[in-house]
Amino acid sequence: MPRYNWSMLNKQQVGTYFEYFVKMELTMFGFEVFTTEVDDRGIDFIARRSPGSFIEIQAKAIRTYNYVFMRKDHFDPRASLYVALGLLHEGREPESYLIPSTVWLQPNEIFVSRDYNKPGQKSAPEWGINMSMKNLPALQSYRFESTLKQL
Repeated sequence: MPRYNWSMLNKQQVGTYFEYFVKMELTMFGFEVFTTEVDDRGIDFIARRSPGSFIEIQAKAIRTYNYVFMRKDHFDPRASLYVALGLLHEGREPESYLIPSTVWLQPNEIFVSRDYNKPGQKSAPEWGINMSMKNLPALQSYRFESTLKQL
């Protein structure tokens, strides 16, 4: 079986793979990684580079350009919280981004805020990322290594 054959994996396998991929990448950059026991607060794991300094990570992976979201009741933007986003193209290793949650404090056409508070709307309020070929250049400043260099 060829490597990075994402279409052979189910949604849970893709998510698990990318979460572990991010953990290993952070380890290679000198972080200690601590896994949470329960993912009910919008945090998959915590990483620390030096005592007292840590980041909280919510990992998301997609195989096609799509909309990605985090429920507002589980994802509260703050300086220490990040989204690790993986775009998985068939036959290639993940294209990874590390996005500070504070970008959602000023929503735009890429980093959106949806409250669904109109009559008949039943979805829970969410923060989202509109992933598309058109929006990809705007995400380049959040490439995994670029964001880590700023920490």
